[in-house]
Amino acid sequence: MALTKQERRYRIKLRIRKIVSGTAEKPRLSVFRSNKQIYAQLVDDVSGKTLAAVSSLSKDIEAKGNKTEVAAIVGKTIAEKAIAAGISNVVFDRNGYLYHGRVKQLADAARKGGLKF
Repeated sequence: MALTKQERRYRIKLRIRKIVSGTAEKPRLSVFRSNKQIYAQLVDDVSGKTLAAVSSLSKDIEAKGNKTEVAAIVGKTIAEKAIAAGISNVVFDRNGYLYHGRVKQLADAARKGGLKF
């Protein structure tokens, strides 16, 4: 029986999460994208806490342009928040999505903003 799109993404997500885990020194940069919005958060998996979070719905982000341009703005903003919190190294969690389009734009913008992964 064929998997639905959501089931397939969930399987890939679990496969990634077996390997990728965040700590306080090197948190996990988790990306979630819906049809309209994109969300990014820095997670410390040891203590189970979110250290910083940004989304395209955030007040400090003026969502202008298409969805990939907005994703780049979100990536730049999460990098700024991370550096303000004293975090420069992260592990990237694409959350089962292909490293393509909005996810790639967010990652590239975060790298340009000063995050290393």
